Amino acid sequence: MCGIIGYAGYRDAIPEIIEGLKKLEYRGCDSAGVAVITDDGLWIEKREGRLSRLEDYLNGKPQATIGVGHTRWATHGIPSDVNAHPHVDCQGNFAVVHNGIIENFSPLRRWLEQKGHVFQSQTDTEVLSHLIEDCYQGDLVEAVRNAVAHLKGSYAIAVVSPKEPDKIVAVRKDSTMMVGIGEREFFLASDIPAVLARTNRFYVLEDGEMAVLTPTGVRLSSVVDGNEIHKDVFTVDWDPIQAEKNGYPHFMLKEIHEQPRALRDTMRGRIADGRIEFPDVQLDLFLQDVQKVFIVGCGTAYHAGMVGRYLIEKLARVPVEVDIASEFRYREVLWPEKSILIVVSQSGETADTLAVLREAKRRGVKILAVTNVVGSSVAREADAVLYTWAGPEISVASTKAYSTQVLLMYMIAIFMAEQRGTLPPEVITGMVKELAALPDKILQVLECSAGVEAITGKYHQASSAFFLGRGLDHMIALEGALKLKEISYIHAEAYAAGELKHGTLALIEEGVPVISLITQDDLQDKMMSNIKEVKARKGTIIGITKEGMAKIIEECDEVVTIPNADQLFTPLLSVIPLQLLAYHMAVARGCDVDNPRNLAKSVTVE
Repeated sequence: MCGIIGYAGYRDAIPEIIEGLKKLEYRGCDSAGVAVITDDGLWIEKREGRLSRLEDYLNGKPQATIGVGHTRWATHGIPSDVNAHPHVDCQGNFAVVHNGIIENFSPLRRWLEQKGHVFQSQTDTEVLSHLIEDCYQGDLVEAVRNAVAHLKGSYAIAVVSPKEPDKIVAVRKDSTMMVGIGEREFFLASDIPAVLARTNRFYVLEDGEMAVLTPTGVRLSSVVDGNEIHKDVFTVDWDPIQAEKNGYPHFMLKEIHEQPRALRDTMRGRIADGRIEFPDVQLDLFLQDVQKVFIVGCGTAYHAGMVGRYLIEKLARVPVEVDIASEFRYREVLWPEKSILIVVSQSGETADTLAVLREAKRRGVKILAVTNVVGSSVAREADAVLYTWAGPEISVASTKAYSTQVLLMYMIAIFMAEQRGTLPPEVITGMVKELAALPDKILQVLECSAGVEAITGKYHQASSAFFLGRGLDHMIALEGALKLKEISYIHAEAYAAGELKHGTLALIEEGVPVISLITQDDLQDKMMSNIKEVKARKGTIIGITKEGMAKIIEECDEVVTIPNADQLFTPLLSVIPLQLLAYHMAVARGCDVDNPRNLAKSVTVE
């Protein structure tokens, strides 16, 4: 992944493709490439780095009117010239660009290698070009259709070949793809902004649909049976800047709404038959006989680590220490034998986290990294890596990267519990089922987001806000307070609710919003007592609670409900209203949501 462009028309294809890719660089880019059909056959150029580096190599480019391009955000294989898209088959007849993840690429690759195919890259995508070569019998459309029938996973694919030089063949499953309709020219794009300068009329492909583009037209069909599909044209009235955000006013809001998709991508290929699996990492060997786990991170990543501590101790019965990376570095850490370190970093370049990783390695401690960026320093230097697959996150305030980090903490804890035999199989199966249901429940929360926006209209002038919770709710309260302060500049603090009477209560006065998380069934009576204490001091309670907690709802001044769920899994639901609360507060206060003052996306200084 990350950005796809295709062009079939009368103009010079390469400039059209490059201009389209420039509009997609905001999605993330660690390498880029183009493939066009010339009179002499297939011409490809691809380079690691930003798109501008590829442009430097396009002097003397050939003339062509059909081609595809790609900007890559690495998933399988480090950023490099070889791993950049497009990928070709053994004979150089089929060039493929691809967004998504092919879950079964390893067995497919072994099968193709046994048949004599020779691979050049580390990517899952290269399997596609060899599959198409293997399936080709004179009809490119049928070859692509037969090839994708072998695939498991998510994909948006575009294919060109000098064997049929007048067409681009594209297929979509779980990754966005659309066809732009111009005058005597047609475009393929993974996102609307890429070609909005040329057309505002689109066919939006659905899962299981194929598009064949030629300079004279577009044919849409079903991948399964080849039957032609007719669909309405989608006309876009966004301006180009708004289009980069898919119509959302800010990247943060777009990324909040991308969380169901991001969580599904994180789970994809890692859940099978009611169990957690990590086919890309031999985690069973890595975690064998572990006696203690250390978790470090900074900011949001640290909060994800706190959830990880709770889960691993509760489910796998292994002692865990979690610490802020910048502080952990200066401790005299006692590393027990058979301990491991889990480092959590969205960018994989966080300076303090890297320093802890390197010190632990110096002491012979095994490192497991949880990160979003393939080829990052953390990913390269760790002994094993679990990628979140959240996709590029543009807004400085992390949302989908955080939720996918937390999801991986659940998956690690459940995996360890099964490996250690601390939970019976039927409990494991039930937990995995709960995890798989979370994306749909998050969609339900997002559908009710107007209620959160209405609440913020009443309280956006507040100078301070407090967040309360117990158990897992306290850990999510910490993340909610961080989000509010970093983008709205409202002073916000999170406390364990039991600490109210140990000083915090002195700060409560009339009109102060107190955001209270009440999702833990076994702690709701204690939270009720804390809520009454706040109300007695004329504080305003904004409650985040489950639909079934009627008594709690009656006590709150404002209420946001999340769908009913086992209390162990509510953090991934309750964090959504907190993200929305911070977002709408910042908007109401006129703040620069995506670029809060004094902050950076990747903290590479200590």
